[in-house]
Amino acid sequence: MAEIVLHHYDTSPFSEKVRVLFGIKGLSWRSVIQPVIMPKPELIPLTGGYRRIPVMQIGADIYCDTQVILAELERRFPKPAVVRGGDWAVNLWADRLFFQTTVAVVFGQIGDSVPAAFIKDREALSGRPFDMAAMKAAAGPAKGQWRGHADFIERGLAGGDFLGGERPSLADVAAYMNVWWLGNAARPTRDALLEGLPRTQAWRQRIKALGHGTRSEMTGEEAIGVAKLAEPEMTPAGAADATAPAVGAAVTVSADDYGRDPIAGTLMAATLDRVTIARDDPQVGRVHVHFPRAGYVLAAA
Repeated sequence: MAEIVLHHYDTSPFSEKVRVLFGIKGLSWRSVIQPVIMPKPELIPLTGGYRRIPVMQIGADIYCDTQVILAELERRFPKPAVVRGGDWAVNLWADRLFFQTTVAVVFGQIGDSVPAAFIKDREALSGRPFDMAAMKAAAGPAKGQWRGHADFIERGLAGGDFLGGERPSLADVAAYMNVWWLGNAARPTRDALLEGLPRTQAWRQRIKALGHGTRSEMTGEEAIGVAKLAEPEMTPAGAADATAPAVGAAVTVSADDYGRDPIAGTLMAATLDRVTIARDDPQVGRVHVHFPRAGYVLAAA
């Protein structure tokens, strides 16, 4: 199997989910640091326009969104098993409800130091004004909500060291992202909001101790070269999505929350958990680009 390549940047909260899973599974991986804001000239040829971080690459297969990245890592490296029970539902809660609350708290704390270029980029990404004054006004109420989300973790830890029991699960990986990001951006605020939640405080340290596996650096140019020399793998089998266009149809795929840029290609597979399209690009040749089914809109082109 080709090397695992993660296109990310070190302060990315969603990338931390993938890095923690690398640690749990003891994986070696290549790190390609991508810009925080556009342009991303060594990422877009691989994804066809998808600009969100992280993106995972294995040869000429490109995985967009942590939902499909984590699922693919679990498929390829099933031991130790990480996904249990309702973990995917917990993952969606962490990615959306908990994350949006964390966004309000983080930017309420650091808003005055955010560069104008970052604000402009995030306005383009979200499709709406990045209203720093509104975020600062919302930060107070959001802190109470953040503690409410953190209390879900606290109660979930009553039965063991991790939300999955005695071993970490996808639920731990997903929930930890928000605690990690708040601590990375505004540590005193995180520490204050975790007061009175001792199990969560100890759990945070246990997750941190899992590490990030074995990381080595790679340039974006090298990653493009890897894709150009590789052939996409066969798409994994799964229950077909009867609502999807026919395989071989020209389609677009776009996120339904933010970063909605439509990615065009030829439909290779649509199952209940993922969509795979084929794309041809002069810089990388033919690639298969994979997206989650939940949270993405698949449409005929």
